[in-house]
Amino acid sequence: MPHHKSTMKRLRQSEVRRQRNVHFRSRMRTAIKKVREALEKDDVEAAKTALADATKIIDSTRSRGVIHAKTASRTISRLTRAVNAKNA
Repeated sequence: MPHHKSTMKRLRQSEVRRQRNVHFRSRMRTAIKKVREALEKDDVEAAKTALADATKIIDSTRSRGVIHAKTASRTISRLTRAVNAKNA
């Protein structure tokens, strides 16, 4: 355990931030999973709506600094290509 007042505060802050990051990362992964499940079921319309939701969630997760910007772009790109491939 920390002995200094400032390190105790840092410990509290980092735990709050960790919990918040876990929440946003979990939310993002669930959205990605919904897109992939819709693609597995060959439901293109559901995949398109899930992709729109996932894109919004991934972008908000990126803007909060939970994931890197290029990771977000790569994920969105791969999901979009997968949906477009099923659509064609």
